[in-house]
Amino acid sequence: MSNSTVTIQRHIAAQQTLHPEATGQFTAMLWDLVLAFKMIAREVRRAGLIDILGSIGRTNVHGEKVQKLDEYAQDLIYHSMLAGGHVCCMASEERAEMIPLPRERRRGKHVLLYDPLDGSSNIDVNISIGTIFSIHKKVTPGADGALEDCLQPGTKQIAAGYVIYGSSVMLVYTTGFGVHGFTLDPTIGEFLLSHENIRMPARGKTYSINEGNSASFDPATAKYVHWIKQKDPETGRPYSLRYVGTLVADIHRTLINGGIFMYPAAPKPKLRLLYEGAPMAMIVEQAGGRATNGTQRILDIQPTDLHQKVPLIIGSPEDVEIYEEFIQGRDS
Repeated sequence: MSNSTVTIQRHIAAQQTLHPEATGQFTAMLWDLVLAFKMIAREVRRAGLIDILGSIGRTNVHGEKVQKLDEYAQDLIYHSMLAGGHVCCMASEERAEMIPLPRERRRGKHVLLYDPLDGSSNIDVNISIGTIFSIHKKVTPGADGALEDCLQPGTKQIAAGYVIYGSSVMLVYTTGFGVHGFTLDPTIGEFLLSHENIRMPARGKTYSINEGNSASFDPATAKYVHWIKQKDPETGRPYSLRYVGTLVADIHRTLINGGIFMYPAAPKPKLRLLYEGAPMAMIVEQAGGRATNGTQRILDIQPTDLHQKVPLIIGSPEDVEIYEEFIQGRDS
């Protein structure tokens, strides 16, 4: 069967056959998410034509202005999960606490962690934004989910993915058997397989970091950034700087083309482990890349808080390895 006729529903069903113990609940949950993503994509496409741009006038738990599209995506994913009854609990980058389920709603055995709209500060200027999700299995007894179910290390994820709302809408996901990308065909309303078994290049030609923070970089990061900009044809330097400011967009480019994305510890960690770091790390590792906080593999970090923030160095394996050498004391 050609990729042009492989819908994401068919692909998810095929992935289910790799798990003989599967009950179909996880598959149905993914289908519910896909529908929510299509609806978010529709609103993003119409954002300039309907009253859904701008702030709603309050800030979230991180002190960031909440955009109308933020709130729309947050509520849409939440209600999609309630309708399916496949989760025991949820947590979102937009909510301070674990999201409770109404008592009358059916519970499932899965945990959903999500960033409903990554890069929302770019909404009003028509730059790519995205959605990130992470799925775990319930580990506590009883029907209701507990905080312990959410605070699992990235190694325990059973799926992770993101959607990028850009020049086209693309969904990239993994269930631990490679990374696959699907592009939304708006004429038929289906995500079709467009990037099968994505493999990240061992080394890239671009680096991604907010150089506006360069005065506050830790010494190792400052040395690495200086090194990567020096001319040396043998090592493919200098690299070109590419920085969008939407994590999904920067990681997607790095996943496809190779290179390195850095949000170091200094001036301070910003990215959330559960909603950004861990799911992106699973995707990149499944594609042959690496993800670290500089000294520790991201997927090995034991979360202690729903909104724990971590440094994130992620990308092609050789590029990340060289960065780690600078952290360990390399001078040049």
